[in-house]
Amino acid sequence: MLQNRLRTIHGGTLAALVDLGGSLAVASTGRFATGVSTDLNVTYLSPGGREGDVLTGTATCDKIGRTLAYTSVIFTNSKGQLAARGSHTKYVAATMGEDGPYVVPAEAVEELEDDETGKSRN
Repeated sequence: MLQNRLRTIHGGTLAALVDLGGSLAVASTGRFATGVSTDLNVTYLSPGGREGDVLTGTATCDKIGRTLAYTSVIFTNSKGQLAARGSHTKYVAATMGEDGPYVVPAEAVEELEDDETGKSRN
């Protein structure tokens, strides 16, 4: 575990997880490309993440517009208490084509499903 001097999870680790979680939240809308970060904020609400502790992160795409996507990530401990929350704004205009957002082609999804099951459709 990446710890700070107080032996709790390092704040930079949570910030990196907000970055990743925000990107995955944008990807969950079906976009193949998730854009670039324009803003990232983390609020640490209570100490947490000591060695052996379990923190759960939940990422949500709150709003996605023509140019920006707004996401939020919350971290709770094993008791369900809020330990930290983050927000992540992404510039997504470059992820748009003439017909809408770039999405994963259906053929690629089928290939991924084949790889997961180990079965070939051919």
